[in-house]
Amino acid sequence: METKWLEDFVSLAETRSFSRSAQLRHVTQPAFSRRIQALEAWAGTDLIDRSSYPTRLTTAGRTLYEQSLEMLQALQNTRAMLRAHSTPAHEMIDFAVPHTLALTFFPVWLSGLRQRFGAFKSRLIALNVHDAVLRLAEGRCDVLITYHHASQPLPLDAQRYEMLRLGQEVLAPYAKPGADGQPMYLLPGRAHQPLPYLGYAPETYLGRIADLILKQSSVSLHLDCVYETDMAEGLKVMALEGHGLAFLPYSAVEKDLRARKLVSAAPASMVGIEVTVEVLAFREKPTGKEAANGPAQALWSYLEGQNVAHQTQHD
Repeated sequence: METKWLEDFVSLAETRSFSRSAQLRHVTQPAFSRRIQALEAWAGTDLIDRSSYPTRLTTAGRTLYEQSLEMLQALQNTRAMLRAHSTPAHEMIDFAVPHTLALTFFPVWLSGLRQRFGAFKSRLIALNVHDAVLRLAEGRCDVLITYHHASQPLPLDAQRYEMLRLGQEVLAPYAKPGADGQPMYLLPGRAHQPLPYLGYAPETYLGRIADLILKQSSVSLHLDCVYETDMAEGLKVMALEGHGLAFLPYSAVEKDLRARKLVSAAPASMVGIEVTVEVLAFREKPTGKEAANGPAQALWSYLEGQNVAHQTQHD
């Protein structure tokens, strides 16, 4: 049994709505329903009366609801006590970061940050975008660093979370060059001879951005998806081997472009075949005792100052 199942259950008991609780818990409704079902399987009995609307708890559900409140509060109190025992010199700053940013943007950003801000201890938790956002929502990291595009807003309430801009990333098509230095696969392709396309798995954040590029293209693109994976690094490896073209973040291919191991798969005349996404940092707004000074707070304050200074230079 996982603690988040109890948190899901308490939310459902209070909202009496699967859809509303799924939204508050930052998961899809099917995923939320599966977690409630998993809790019922663990309990060995029905906890939700699904014959009524709004949702009601069964007798067993009401008992578990009362116990869940006590258990979760006890866990929070224990966590607070454990954190109180740790001294600032030994505190880690936990970063939840999507895989691609963890391998490309984050190491370079962290190196520059340590040169300017000073040394600090950090822990990197590499996840997909959805799980990274969920980790912040569950209070299991100090800072979330992730992609953002207006077409794919993140489900983070501005009343609860603070946000800072760290940089930008450009997603564009790349392919391995042939012996003549030209891309082996050049957009837009032909209807009778589509180009092999290396795509992101469905529902991944970069996959939705890549789909947006394809839909907004001013010319018809002829692609045949021959490979899918969750990670941009996985697509890059396949592109380097000449298996097809892929839409990749610039930070992931910068060194390969300089070495001419990859080249743009779009002709210079083709416009609108790339998208710029922002790299943002989020944290939960500190309240009460959580607002105590520490490495995470000091770092965030520094980043805020950097943002203000950057905006002032461009005003």
